[in-house]
Amino acid sequence: MRELYWFQHDLRLQDNPALLEHVSASELLLVYCWPEARPWCNLKGIGGQRERFLRESLQSLRDQLRALGQDLLICFDAPEQILPRLVRQFRIERVGTALTPGYHERHTREALFNALQVPLQLHSGNTLFRQRDLPFAPSALPGQFTPFREQLENLLAPQTVARPTRLPPTPAGVNFVPLEKAELPPHTALPLRGGALEGQRRLQQWVFERQDIAQYKLTRNCLDPLDGSSTLSPWLANGCLSVREVAAAVIDYEQRIERNESTRWLLFELLWREFFQWRALGDDVSLFRAGGARRRLTRCTFEPRNFARWSQGDTNFPLVNALMHQLVATGWMSNRGRQIAASCLVHEFGIDWRYGAAFFEKHLLDYDVASNYGNWQYLAGVGADPRGGRHFNQAKQAAEHDPEQLFTVKWDGLRPQQPEFVTDAADWPI
Repeated sequence: MRELYWFQHDLRLQDNPALLEHVSASELLLVYCWPEARPWCNLKGIGGQRERFLRESLQSLRDQLRALGQDLLICFDAPEQILPRLVRQFRIERVGTALTPGYHERHTREALFNALQVPLQLHSGNTLFRQRDLPFAPSALPGQFTPFREQLENLLAPQTVARPTRLPPTPAGVNFVPLEKAELPPHTALPLRGGALEGQRRLQQWVFERQDIAQYKLTRNCLDPLDGSSTLSPWLANGCLSVREVAAAVIDYEQRIERNESTRWLLFELLWREFFQWRALGDDVSLFRAGGARRRLTRCTFEPRNFARWSQGDTNFPLVNALMHQLVATGWMSNRGRQIAASCLVHEFGIDWRYGAAFFEKHLLDYDVASNYGNWQYLAGVGADPRGGRHFNQAKQAAEHDPEQLFTVKWDGLRPQQPEFVTDAADWPI
């Protein structure tokens, strides 16, 4: 049978059970569709560092595929347009892909179901659990994290699968076009490169070689990424690493070396990621509503000048400025930094949280629709937070996490403060 496998957020060969479902085909066409540049909240496209990391991840996958006599066809048309054409052109009999959350992703799948005229097989995505392994039906998913965690943490026994040792040949006549290199190099403050091999190297280094995981709970709030974070999330978001690989490595460390609060905390955060993945599948379009799934009334204004000041790191909060400069330059911001910056936009400026989520979507190396929008909803009080949102005291956060302003100075956060309003000749705010 001649088949097509559509890579999405699973840019790897190791522990990719969805791909393994297609290794028995007589011929196999492997395809990736470049992310669509949808205009959303005054933004469009992806930032330079996020694009660079994605291009490196794709090139790494291509190199591994070529070693097995295969290749990756990278398309720049929408999946619902290009995949049916490829099916007709190469007489494909079955299409497979991994399930990914997201409203637009669901619409794309539905369009493909109607347009392909061959079976579209959906496989489990990059999650710790398959749907059939969950102890509850998707419709009964707990609305908050704690009951979700309590039902799943004792079931956590991730099983990974080996990478394929062979792949079916590509159909004749496929025109594989070289992938252009990114214009930007990695920033010197965060020299992370995309690709499965780089992700596996970082996982082994952080967990086993340097054993930084042993102090993770103490260092996870550091604002500079290589000081305390695992920095595994960019490879997880692009699927260069599977979340099962990461969990299996942590559990292996616990069994062979040490189990402590830090190892438990990393597994705790992987369960947070899992929670957002399953919530996003259920929330669907509500993940992008100002009031979330509960249609909770919140401030959902948009004041362009304050949004521009926040985006450019030109606010009256020096630490927020530094965090925003770091994000645009490197494609990264720590989890603590994201909370501080998001709280500033939502609670100090009163701006609709979705504009901030869209800005993060544009720039983050580790952009993931479920985690990004789920966390922004959580902070804004319209998501899974039972307390109704998190308002951070900016002065307190700066004093706790950058008391000597080393990070703030490093990332040019101490710019001259701008007036909160600019007035015209009649003294009206502009």
